[in-house]
Amino acid sequence: MPTDSWATLLVDGQWCSGATAFEVVDPATLEPVGRAADGGARDALAALDAACAVAESWRSVTAEERGGYLRRAAAEIRIRIDALTELLTSENGKPLGEARGELLGSARMLEWSAEEARRAGGRVLPDSPNGPGLVLKAPVGPALAISPWNFPASMLIRKIGLALAAGAPLIAKPAEQTPLIATELVRILQETGLPAGVLQSITTSRPAEVAGALLADPRLRKVSFTGSTEVGLGLLRDTGTHLRRTSLELGGHSPAIVFADADLPAAAAGVVAAKFFNAGQSCIAVNRLYVHRSVHDELLALIEEKVAALRVGHGAAEGTGIGPLIDQSGLDKVERQVADAVSGGAKVRTGGRRWSGPAELKGAFYEPTVLTGVGDDRLITREETFGPVLPVYSFDTDDEVVRRANDTDYGLAAYLFGRDLNRLWTVMDRLNFGVIGVNDPAPVRPELPFGGMRNSGQEREGGAEGIEAFLETKSIAIKL
Repeated sequence: MPTDSWATLLVDGQWCSGATAFEVVDPATLEPVGRAADGGARDALAALDAACAVAESWRSVTAEERGGYLRRAAAEIRIRIDALTELLTSENGKPLGEARGELLGSARMLEWSAEEARRAGGRVLPDSPNGPGLVLKAPVGPALAISPWNFPASMLIRKIGLALAAGAPLIAKPAEQTPLIATELVRILQETGLPAGVLQSITTSRPAEVAGALLADPRLRKVSFTGSTEVGLGLLRDTGTHLRRTSLELGGHSPAIVFADADLPAAAAGVVAAKFFNAGQSCIAVNRLYVHRSVHDELLALIEEKVAALRVGHGAAEGTGIGPLIDQSGLDKVERQVADAVSGGAKVRTGGRRWSGPAELKGAFYEPTVLTGVGDDRLITREETFGPVLPVYSFDTDDEVVRRANDTDYGLAAYLFGRDLNRLWTVMDRLNFGVIGVNDPAPVRPELPFGGMRNSGQEREGGAEGIEAFLETKSIAIKL
């Protein structure tokens, strides 16, 4: 896989290098792993020209044919899975097992999207005194997908699959930290024979310039963004004089609730998985763990044992459970939150420091950490952490824990662990979150819609709802 090549711009069916390139580093060692073309506004607008030129012909391609491209790409991802896994880990830092799972999930997402292409129809309404009615679906038009570094394969593929299935040409803008895996996945899709202009990709170290040029052009009809809440809100503010469809998958501050009747060993394993996957750098990672007071100490002991056993190191090393944070700013935020919690009386049960390993591992590593006695007014209780730190709180009543869990501006994911189905159903209904795992630490799959409430986003990706984000609805009244 040619990571030393920087022909990573795909514009109108042609791979090119652009005028300059930027370096991509391994976040564990800070050593270069490749280069990517540094695209700019001119490249972005050329891609939009090509997308507009192909929009009408692509929407006319049958759903079966559009789905065929996606199915062939899914099969190719599985064939190349070993090389793709190594590439993802080299620029993102996550352990190989996590990277492999993300890529296999991406293949499943393409297959799901291929099937959704067939199901994205309208409906015929019953005859009325004035005649029948039709509801038709049409592709939204040229779209822009801005994807993040923490899940650089699955987040991008989810957008690509649904857009192409809907008949909308797409311009991908991968995160500047992880452009190489995105480029290889786009290359796989392009090699299926997609017409020029249907899928394009702009790698860049100047995301504001590229996005700004596209957002200023009224021909761009759709934006799908995954990233921080601050940037997402900015996209909504900067619409200028032209409205366009905007899907936002933003930050989270996920609560996990463990009731007294929970299977405690299973709950401990689930919480650790949901918190420390990708070193906590996930928008659905557990940010607050609420444990019923009667089982608090017992569950805490189980969690501490599991967290202490997590091995920190390079993602490609055998047995690694926690890789590096993506950069120094991420580490600084984690340290700031832990220091603030401790200054307010919190106790560090395990971890709580930067991790120092072999000399070649120069990246931003932090020990997997568990805190107790954290006040509800501390930074870590209010701000998204994006790191391997788990604050644990106790509660006494269902009403209390629901109130505290909902006390956030975010509304992406939440987790419940328990056996009483009446309680689980009642609490699940009262929680203001878009994704809820009930005794399930991984509540994300192609068949389920994914997205949040409040400042965690709008619209959904995945599930039967996902393709709607790339479709417009037409109402047709027929008078006979």
